[in-house]
Amino acid sequence: MINIILVSIFGYLFGSIPFSFLIGKLFTKRDIRQVGDGNPGGTNAWKAGGKFVGLLSIGLDIFKGFLPVYIALQIGISEWGLVPVCLSPILGHATQPFLKFRGGKALGVSGGVWAGIIGLWVFWNFTALTLMALLFVKDHAWAVMTGSTSLLLWAVFVDGSAWMIVLAILTIALLSWTHRKELSKPPQFRPWVGKLFGVSDND
Repeated sequence: MINIILVSIFGYLFGSIPFSFLIGKLFTKRDIRQVGDGNPGGTNAWKAGGKFVGLLSIGLDIFKGFLPVYIALQIGISEWGLVPVCLSPILGHATQPFLKFRGGKALGVSGGVWAGIIGLWVFWNFTALTLMALLFVKDHAWAVMTGSTSLLLWAVFVDGSAWMIVLAILTIALLSWTHRKELSKPPQFRPWVGKLFGVSDND
């Protein structure tokens, strides 16, 4: 139990390190929260500093999620003990105590957490469902939530473990919370969808 608590605390603190914000400051001398949607994450780092800055920031965000899970597995933490460990870096990034609690959307961190559990499959599954959703809707937040269901699909149909199903549900809930502003608006459909089903963005 003590190992679970210690690794979870480490996960939260490590997840709280605003790598994208720091990388943005280092390479662009700008506050990336003044760019795009104001999120202190890799996407705005990319917008502020270009491909190198963006990829470095996204890579570090993924690493924030992966490392605590990797450590936990190495010291024998498993199944239900992994749930708080996995959630801790996501919560750390989402709350960002070092940035006056102006948290990020935690997508990269969540990907890193799940990569630590099921490997690189998480990125392929997520990407496939996200791109499929983007064929129908314009909103990236709604597409992200569709892609996130790949976690639950994997947990239910591939792994089947109760703890992983619970973790998937909690991860999706946290991502829904970090994207709550965008998700408060109904999805905007692509023009071809409106023509096919007789709906419009104003419906």
